[in-house]
Amino acid sequence: MVDAMEDLRAHLHRVRIPEPTNRIFKQECCVSFDTPKSKGGLYVDMSSFLAFGEDFVDWNYQKTGNPVYLHIKQTKKVVSEEDRPSKKPTILAIGVEGGFGSGEPQYEESCSIIILPHYASLPFPSVVLPEKVRLAADAILLAEGVERKEQVSAWVAEKQASAYAMNLPQIDNDIIVPPSGWKCAKCDKTDNLWLNLTDGMILCGRKNWDGTGGNNHAIDHYNETKYPLAVKLGTITADLEAADVFSYPEDESVIDPLLPHHLAHFGIDFSSLQKTEMTTAERELDQNTNFDWNRLQESAEALQPLFGPGYTGLVNLGNSCYLAATMQVAYTTNAFVSRYFANRSLKSAFDDAPADPTVDLNMQLTKLGHGLLSGRYSSPSSEKQEGIPPQMFKTVIAASHPEFSTMRQQDALEYFLHLLEQVERVNAGNPKLDPSRNFKFGIEDRIQCPSGKVTYNRRYDYILSLNIPLHAATNKDQLEEFQKLKTQAESEGKDMAAGEIVRPRVPLEACLASYSAPEEVMDFYSTALKAKATATKTTGLTSFPDYLVLHMRKFVMEDGWVPKKLDVYIDVPDIIDISHMRSKGLQPGEEILPEIDGEAEFTGPVANEDIVSQLLSMGFGQLLCEKAAINTSNVGVEEAMNWLLSHMDDPDIDEPISHMSQKAPASVDQSKVDTLISFGFQEEVARKALISTGGDIEKATDWIFSNPNAASSSDMDTSSSGAAAAEAELPDGPGRYMLLGFVSHMGTSTHCGHYVAHIKKDGKWVLYNDEKVGASVNPPKDMGYLYFFERLTE
Repeated sequence: MVDAMEDLRAHLHRVRIPEPTNRIFKQECCVSFDTPKSKGGLYVDMSSFLAFGEDFVDWNYQKTGNPVYLHIKQTKKVVSEEDRPSKKPTILAIGVEGGFGSGEPQYEESCSIIILPHYASLPFPSVVLPEKVRLAADAILLAEGVERKEQVSAWVAEKQASAYAMNLPQIDNDIIVPPSGWKCAKCDKTDNLWLNLTDGMILCGRKNWDGTGGNNHAIDHYNETKYPLAVKLGTITADLEAADVFSYPEDESVIDPLLPHHLAHFGIDFSSLQKTEMTTAERELDQNTNFDWNRLQESAEALQPLFGPGYTGLVNLGNSCYLAATMQVAYTTNAFVSRYFANRSLKSAFDDAPADPTVDLNMQLTKLGHGLLSGRYSSPSSEKQEGIPPQMFKTVIAASHPEFSTMRQQDALEYFLHLLEQVERVNAGNPKLDPSRNFKFGIEDRIQCPSGKVTYNRRYDYILSLNIPLHAATNKDQLEEFQKLKTQAESEGKDMAAGEIVRPRVPLEACLASYSAPEEVMDFYSTALKAKATATKTTGLTSFPDYLVLHMRKFVMEDGWVPKKLDVYIDVPDIIDISHMRSKGLQPGEEILPEIDGEAEFTGPVANEDIVSQLLSMGFGQLLCEKAAINTSNVGVEEAMNWLLSHMDDPDIDEPISHMSQKAPASVDQSKVDTLISFGFQEEVARKALISTGGDIEKATDWIFSNPNAASSSDMDTSSSGAAAAEAELPDGPGRYMLLGFVSHMGTSTHCGHYVAHIKKDGKWVLYNDEKVGASVNPPKDMGYLYFFERLTE
């Protein structure tokens, strides 16, 4: 004991007392998924406040030299048979007398101070410890961990400053609120109490549906007085941003920018208060993350649970199934397995990471890879499949995309593209290790105008997005019969039974054929004809990736821009061959369209004569009519009229069109330019397209395809050295692929519902449904949203 104390005193200068703004990790290891419940517990660095599992704390000591750690160990309580609930529930409630038990085991927590490298141990709490150590350890234990904070902040939907805060009336009634011992002024409730910031009344919160909570006295008081803001007592600490302020008229949690002033009115010194209550967001989070989706799926009970390496599930953090399903498939590919597991140890990733490994994407990808593939967190001896929570990874990957940092459901396609873009970014210094390149391929559009001359456009993508040609359904007879029965049932006021519904069945081959089929390009400006004409466009692939991802466009826009999900089955074979989709580039005898003249390249599209004519009949001048038509991409008279009326006072409205076009680049939105660049277009071309289409990205994309020679010949010429060099960097090979896995979606929109993944492993299909992993008996291959294929080399 004496040696350990001397060792601790010798390193007191390495101990820090955390400030309210410090990020404190105490629920999960930074480089693994170990927690205080793990066999070795968790070690919190008392200098950096990072946490490490038993097998990894030495690495941190070697890297930083920080020797003093707060060891937190949680041990499951043993519940005797007498203490186990045996009565049947009598009320519909959880965790209350007469209700359901929560089912969650309880844990006892023990702490100690550990000094490395010899793991000298001192008990905590203990009065013999130096005061600095006691204060630091107390602050760590009392603080809310970053892991929990990030979950809660993600769950809260962007709190806004209250409209009532700046001019909030406060009554001078000499009320002083004590730092503790609160009680509702109208009942005996001592928890879930709210302080009205106008008159200082302390009242209980709302009553929950199950009978728990308060007695509605706080909201009743608002209804009587209309005093708008209240703060929840027990959530006020030195970190005022975490305080739970509720606005009754706005009916949501809000930010009170003047909260220190409003609290001081009632004599509250917030710097000395400690947190004792959950915020509204925390309660919502607990209720939602404890909800077991699989109880709604009876089929899940019949699944045989699978354990071991590669069979670890991912905990749903709150609408994070899109992330879980996508990452499970990604870590089945050799591209991700080799980069972030087989050829990358946790130790090397940690050594290469910055001082805070929680913000390093490569570190967190390696952590996730080892968590999913090592089998460390998927043992048959476990009472249930708990999975691992990808919270640190989600925080890092979402840092550059605000939507993915929320608890809202997201589009799995959009997320997968974002993942690959971020992976490419962090591996830019070593592209040969970049897993994203194994998904990347070249696309080439061949456009032929009526003159017979052609042009070629090239771009790159990670996804082959396919339209679903419903006219190619193979069960048309059954569909016709079903429509007759449906019409008859509707006329009789009846509904069709679920088992009677017939959906179109479209072969995947038809979707691929639709992608390559010739299509007309209207109003294509031919530099050979020096006029607009209808051209023909065909699309092919210039390279075949190691992993081909197919996106089925099940979500379409109906008239009026109303989104609709196609209720359709896609018949997907286990093996496909897309060799016929390879683009061959410029062929012997083909003649390239001439380039646009230097003067013409700034003029943009020609104004539609019909639109101009109708605007002229309304009394506007020729120049103004042409400008209106051009700036609305010749969409229609109404759009041109609206543009004209809103730009009549522009200082350059009477300048010639050529001058207008030359000045336009200064007003182009750079974010839109960046978006087009991410599609594979050159910056100069992107700017021209946006100028010509009034800044509309979708129309700008169409403009680029209709005006391919707007780019310099070095970028569009298929024989250019730059294009050839870029092509050479991409994987390429035969066009035969085998189905590796697919992500399915249940719901009416990509932003609601549920995602699951089916993956073929060792010749058998496996279902990944958040933390649940089981053998799939009948994989619904015809219901996929994203299909992942792996190239066959033989």
